[in-house]
Amino acid sequence: MVLWQRALEAVGREHYVEWTVDEGIAWEANTWPSASGTSELREDGDRIVFRGQLSLAEDGGAVLELGGALILFGLADPPLPEGVDGAWVEVCVARDHVTVWPCEV
Repeated sequence: MVLWQRALEAVGREHYVEWTVDEGIAWEANTWPSASGTSELREDGDRIVFRGQLSLAEDGGAVLELGGALILFGLADPPLPEGVDGAWVEVCVARDHVTVWPCEV
């Protein structure tokens, strides 16, 4: 469960959303390689775990592709190791650092 921004219209319907994660990727602190090449989103206690394919952005950030959705992340310390671009990873962040915004497509 994460924080939903704005009024929830039409409960029980499918919505397009934009994810905001206010926690940077920190290698081996909240991010590590995944043994699985399958996207997943799950709760683990008070944390949210995103599993997807990581791409490094030219602006120094990172993009996690999760089942066709793209989630932008900042980078924190420690830095990402060489060769991680394109790797499957799991990113585990505090639930209160994740928000979902409804959007129009």
